[in-house]
Amino acid sequence: MLVSPHILFNHCYGKYTIAAVNVFNMEQIHGLFAAAEYSSTPIIVQVTPVARNYAHPTMIMAMIKAAAKIYPKVVFSIHLDHGNETHALDAIDQGYTSVMIDASHDDFESNIQRTKTVVEAAHPRNVFVEAELGVLSGVEDDLSVAENHAKYTDPCQAKEFVDRSGCDSLAVAIGTSHGAYKFSGGKGLQFAVLEKIQQALPEFPLVLHGSSGVKRNDIDEINRLGGALLKNASGVTDEEIKKAIPYGICKVNIATDLRLLWTKVHRLFFAEHPDQFDPVVPGKMYMEAYKTFMIERFEVFGSKGKASALKLN
Repeated sequence: MLVSPHILFNHCYGKYTIAAVNVFNMEQIHGLFAAAEYSSTPIIVQVTPVARNYAHPTMIMAMIKAAAKIYPKVVFSIHLDHGNETHALDAIDQGYTSVMIDASHDDFESNIQRTKTVVEAAHPRNVFVEAELGVLSGVEDDLSVAENHAKYTDPCQAKEFVDRSGCDSLAVAIGTSHGAYKFSGGKGLQFAVLEKIQQALPEFPLVLHGSSGVKRNDIDEINRLGGALLKNASGVTDEEIKKAIPYGICKVNIATDLRLLWTKVHRLFFAEHPDQFDPVVPGKMYMEAYKTFMIERFEVFGSKGKASALKLN
């Protein structure tokens, strides 16, 4: 069942958070929907402009719609992640339930105006709009920001930004980064900043980008099998995610963990079966590993089993 993020966030605020998961291909879409249906968990299916270019916007939307038929019990939203105005308008026309306009690298006034432009196009179509205030460091898809150019969201600007732009949720920069190399300074999430943002925007849904866990065991296993990932890769801990939920974090983005999982599964399969070249077998292994991984994340997020309650409302 396709629903607006308004429904998801109104139900979860302060109690649990929704996994927003970036998908690029059939295996990931199958794995995500299978996990959500098995565990009765609401999800946000998230698509970046890079994913849309890779699979083609029509193809990736068709796969999501097909998954909705194959897994009819799943409660989900479809979200454009890190788009510009052109991406957002196209996603609105395609039937996405929410879009993100990322003008966080612009100055404050430009960010407001660009976000407002998308809001004015989206709201008449009942499409939810996410914006971002503050700049995350890291590398993911075509995003690349040096750590010395990252900055925390200013709590004093947050309310003005929301009031003037009309956005429906706000992605905040409180110490995470995109990609596998998070927290290189060892600071972790800045809960003092998050608390002030919530005080300025009570009951308003906040979003945490760059929130993969980046398990050290996965990094070590990939490197053992021939990878060359940096050993200091680290992510957001389960404890930090749980602590952030009461502060209004309603949506937690996941991408890196599932790329690492893909790499680990495929490296291991072909290392153990060097004579094989069929993509179907490791593809099936990845889908099953993906399903298991996501169910574990739903447990941490507190969202497991919540889909049935949403349907009753």
